[in-house]
Amino acid sequence: MKAPITSEALAKSNGPCRRYSSRAVVPTALLAGILLPLLFVRTAFLAIEAGASICSSISCLSWSLIGEGDPSVELGAEWRRTGADEIELNRATVESAPDTLEGLVAELHSISADDKLDMTTFVLKIKAMILHMENKARSSRLRSSFYRQLASSSIPKSLHCLTLLLAEEYSINSLARSSLPESHHVSRLTNMSYIHIALLTDNILAASVVVSSTIKHSKSPHNLVFHIVTDKKTYFAMHAWFALHQVYPAVIEVKGLHQFDVSARFRSVGETIKEVQLSKSVYGQYGRAEWEVKWLESLKPSTYSLLNYLKMHLPEFFPKLEKVILLEDDVVVQCDLADLYKLELGDNVIGSVVNTSGTEDDTTLCIDPDKRLDNYLNFSNQIILNTPLGSEKDKCAWSWGVNIFDLRAWRRSNITESFQFWLKKNRECEFMLWPVGSLSPALLAFDGFAQPVDSSWLVSDLGWNEPAPSLLQSNAVLHFNGPAKPWLEIGYPGTRELWRTHLNSSDEFLRSCAVIE
Repeated sequence: MKAPITSEALAKSNGPCRRYSSRAVVPTALLAGILLPLLFVRTAFLAIEAGASICSSISCLSWSLIGEGDPSVELGAEWRRTGADEIELNRATVESAPDTLEGLVAELHSISADDKLDMTTFVLKIKAMILHMENKARSSRLRSSFYRQLASSSIPKSLHCLTLLLAEEYSINSLARSSLPESHHVSRLTNMSYIHIALLTDNILAASVVVSSTIKHSKSPHNLVFHIVTDKKTYFAMHAWFALHQVYPAVIEVKGLHQFDVSARFRSVGETIKEVQLSKSVYGQYGRAEWEVKWLESLKPSTYSLLNYLKMHLPEFFPKLEKVILLEDDVVVQCDLADLYKLELGDNVIGSVVNTSGTEDDTTLCIDPDKRLDNYLNFSNQIILNTPLGSEKDKCAWSWGVNIFDLRAWRRSNITESFQFWLKKNRECEFMLWPVGSLSPALLAFDGFAQPVDSSWLVSDLGWNEPAPSLLQSNAVLHFNGPAKPWLEIGYPGTRELWRTHLNSSDEFLRSCAVIE
């Protein structure tokens, strides 16, 4: 008979009993809490990757296109083939192309579902989409340029108000009709011991700022004589402004085009006026797609402003002057112009700023590529290539803004006749020599008669972008030849503030028309 199994013997047969304390359970739970979520996430990623590898959008399309081949190789080959064959897409195909990658994929899916998609169709769809997006971007740029030019060409209500108010003042106020200059200063108008400055403009505010800033920065303002030429419709208001706002100690005269003696020497002026008006009437008939942006820029009022072209008739306007500085009406003078007036031009006629690098190796290398001659003249045209400038398209063009002229040398030349010839030639060539404007024919007419002056005299291209404060503080003539003129609402705050400092904030006319509030 076997002895009974005791509790001691049972314990020995099962080995020592393990005891689990809370110290072992807590770390285990924490470890599981960390590992299990990571394991879940990794599993999810594997599932997603597996699903994508089975049939992503492009991969699924590749089955329909080339089966199990390499899509990149086939796509590249087909792209090159369609390019070599110069396959053209019709306008409707391009305009109906999708705008986004998602739209392209959806369109290709709908085609591949019917087993109609091959590699050629795939490539043509992509090309159509690219052309469609390029057209949209180009259209957006053109709209932006158009709206900007539209804003820059508008006449502010305040300026229109000022012109009407001053015209009324001229008719009712004898002081507004006072002689300019006063009788005892008339001799200064032709006295070459004074500094003569010409300004052709129909903008009263702009003229006021040009005159005011020039006097303010002159070391000898009593030596300044201003000659303002304006059109008939602005003459009375312009005269009234300067009659009521003395520029003492300087002297100023204001003349309208209607006041100049219509004699033999002014027949040339009439020919230019006739040609400008004729060009204006036919210009809209000749659009050029490759010049669309420049085309829109050329539609600003100054393009066909007679005063903008009549600067080429300074010898006729001032027959007794030997030398004159010409200022544009969109400048602010921040330096003394006496040294510029003293500049000797030798046998040349015009002194102008040319934005070159000024290096010893090449003094004609442009700092700004936009200032090269090929941005003003069409060097793909044989007529331009046959001119003396035909081989100089990479050279820099000189600028308007501030220029010094030797009128004696000008009278001995045929510069004005050459300018008129090129105006007519461009019209006859359907404006293919340049889009229109006064600078391009002037570059041709003054070729061989232009002398570069130090670039420190002029800071141009203001009004295209927000200028750096250092530029506005420079000791030079600031030229706001961009569309954002400082007298417009679209002008940049810094330039508007600088420009307004040359206006009298307490002037009753300016306040009445809300020019200054």
